[in-house]
Amino acid sequence: MKMEYEHTLFEVTTGGPLKVTGPFVIKGHDGKIIETEEEVFLCRCGKSSQKPFCDDTHERVGFSQ
Repeated sequence: MKMEYEHTLFEVTTGGPLKVTGPFVIKGHDGKIIETEEEVFLCRCGKSSQKPFCDDTHERVGFSQ
């Protein structure tokens, strides 16, 4: 069951990515604008090959923050 949020929720996951739920807009380093209401996971370890999105690299590099 998908929960609807009036606001965007940013949740720090232990040892993993930043979970974003709700509508938001993000501008990449290349200037590309991404607008979505879908749940996404943003990289916190800095090693993802799909930045700004998580590709689970944190599991391989031992990220624990």
